[in-house]
Amino acid sequence: MNLKLSPLTEEQQKALDQLNKRLNEAQAYWLAGFYQGRLHAGFTNGHALKPEILTSRVANQTTKKLTVLYGTHTGHSQSISNQLQAKASAAGIQAEVFPMDDFKTNQLPSIENLAVIVSTHGDGEPPSMAEDFYLFIAGKRAPKLASLNYSVFALGDKSYSHFCQTGIDIDQALAKTGAKELLPIAKTDVDYEEEAEQWINRITGLLASAPSAEAKITENKVTETVTAYSKKNPFAATVLDKVKITGRDSDKEVYHFELSLEGSGLKYEPGDSLGVYAGNPPELVQQIIEKTKLDAESKVNTATGEKSFREALEHHFEITRLTRDTIDKYARASGHAKLLRIAETESQADDLFYGYDLLDLLEEYPHPWNSESLTSVLRNLPPRLYSISSSQEAVADEVHITVSTVRYENKGRVRLGAASGYLSDRIEIDDKVSVFIEKNPSFKLPEDVQKPIIMIGAGTGVAPYRAFLQHREALQQKGNSWLFFGERRFHSDFLYQVEWQKLIAKGYLERLDIAFSRDKKEKVYVQHRILENQERLFQWLQNGAVLYLCGDMKHMAKDVQNALLEVIRAQGGMTEEKAQEYIKKLKKEKRFQIDVY
Repeated sequence: MNLKLSPLTEEQQKALDQLNKRLNEAQAYWLAGFYQGRLHAGFTNGHALKPEILTSRVANQTTKKLTVLYGTHTGHSQSISNQLQAKASAAGIQAEVFPMDDFKTNQLPSIENLAVIVSTHGDGEPPSMAEDFYLFIAGKRAPKLASLNYSVFALGDKSYSHFCQTGIDIDQALAKTGAKELLPIAKTDVDYEEEAEQWINRITGLLASAPSAEAKITENKVTETVTAYSKKNPFAATVLDKVKITGRDSDKEVYHFELSLEGSGLKYEPGDSLGVYAGNPPELVQQIIEKTKLDAESKVNTATGEKSFREALEHHFEITRLTRDTIDKYARASGHAKLLRIAETESQADDLFYGYDLLDLLEEYPHPWNSESLTSVLRNLPPRLYSISSSQEAVADEVHITVSTVRYENKGRVRLGAASGYLSDRIEIDDKVSVFIEKNPSFKLPEDVQKPIIMIGAGTGVAPYRAFLQHREALQQKGNSWLFFGERRFHSDFLYQVEWQKLIAKGYLERLDIAFSRDKKEKVYVQHRILENQERLFQWLQNGAVLYLCGDMKHMAKDVQNALLEVIRAQGGMTEEKAQEYIKKLKKEKRFQIDVY
């Protein structure tokens, strides 16, 4: 650049040239948005105003508009939407945020810029709050949207086959309307935070630097709350207690853990989860090192920097289970023709590799890996989330979780879940565990304490209900609660049995219906108890009860929802279609809340 044409001093120009050499695309977009915000803020005596308060001083300053829609189950999409709104406002962009179930689809033709942030619930399904928007935009009634610019941020979990499917479907549906892609769809795994930040910076950078046809004075205040301990900066919690709560005759291992949060400042509510950073089984790590014959001390890159191959396998990469993404990457990198064919057939890949770990893949599809090439095909080891089974109103600076150990045999080897094996086999009282609080705004007690609650859970799915009732007991809120609990055997698997009995005696738990599937020849599950009590259950729903479902997603949750549909159809005298509408209305009113895994 000719310095004579630039308003910069020679020193500033040199600094800018040096900066430009080191910028990547995401950083360039961020700077575009940042300086647009500076311009909106105005300059006083040659100095920019403080970045946290950006006020437009120019009446004719153009302002871009951005509509943000989110569909969430656990609150992650909502959190990203709020971050985008704050960033956009700081860059002088007028951003409005709507949950999908509160957005009127007839407004779409009048929108210029749209950001969609949506998770995929279960195995390829939209979250409840996104169902109507999803069906509309993917259906025949979707309007032509040639003047719309859009981008989709999709959240998912690569351990499921239909990874980010809801976001993919919405992205494709918007493209079919004639809308223009502002940015390509971002498909993110459970560790989405860094990608979300980059996507937000790119969106705001693009819009801040683009011309607008509309003029408006805007005034925005952006405040950022800094949490000392978080997912990125977990707290080292001391284990206060560890008790096995299944009997010696049980074929399950379930542990109750109590951890200290003293000094952390961490707060949680019933329904939230505790994120746990765990380590992979050392035995499996050693077997992988021996199988590959690689140097355990060779250096590899991880998300937190360079580590030894052994440490990377122990703490940084997923090795106890195979995601579809790992299988695809392994197939392409190794070039195994058979594996490549399997990877192309989704259902076959899922069936064949269920219960497999990395060692299985190395044994069946050998390849001359080096430590760096092998770890490059692996997924980062995500923290595991456990429903919190305590209320801070009752336990103060403690947090309790209920952990079922994943331990099984396959191909002559004993397999362990990464987190559950870590907690059950390698963590004892007084040990430290790295944890953080994961908020779940979609699974909460009603604000009106007079509202009845119906809690349905099997196995460790009962954990949040212990928190619910512990909370109500601490606040002396009696009655109006009904628990359905299912497990295998009464004598060995009745989790927290004594506590439920005490809560009934004190009047905090009104009804308890239990189902134990292995005690009799004919198996009885919670859905059977629901059908047996269908008249009373429907009366509770008609009286405003809030319904909760927690537990296994693939089997129990689907069976329970089918039973509830039958109850509503039979007791309400409804058609199948009307019963479906009734359940949809419960979900929209936050009276049917689901937390499944």
